Amino acid sequence: MYNVALRIVKDSAEAEDIMQESFITAFRKLDSFKGDATFGAWLKRIVTNNSLTQYRKSSRYIMVSDEILSEEDGAEDTNGYDEDYSGVKVSKLLNCMDELHDSYHRILNLHFIEGYDYEEICEIMDISYANCRTMISRAKESLRKKLIQVI
Repeated sequence: MYNVALRIVKDSAEAEDIMQESFITAFRKLDSFKGDATFGAWLKRIVTNNSLTQYRKSSRYIMVSDEILSEEDGAEDTNGYDEDYSGVKVSKLLNCMDELHDSYHRILNLHFIEGYDYEEICEIMDISYANCRTMISRAKESLRKKLIQVI
């Protein structure tokens, strides 16, 4: 559940807070659990919704990390590449996803990484089915273009 929150809000401390709040919410709303889905799926939905809510709240502010402030003239260590070739591909893909527009990043994350189908994404993001399909299609195309530039 922590990883679900972290992929959405992109901040470790916020993800921990969201996870704790989600468990508290789940405990308080346990009587509303109908058993239509597994408990894990129900809890994951709570974490996802809380993460998206927090993301929307915090998107009004620009976060600047200490690393960016202390970095001198853009010098950075590039020797930390993973030697596993498949790991490099995954890291390039994730880096390209991070460069996407926030809405594209979120929708691809929900669809490919979290495994939600179109109807669930529509419900989570409060968008129409047609808009969901269009956004996923455009996000894929944008990701393809970024990957071509990297390769």
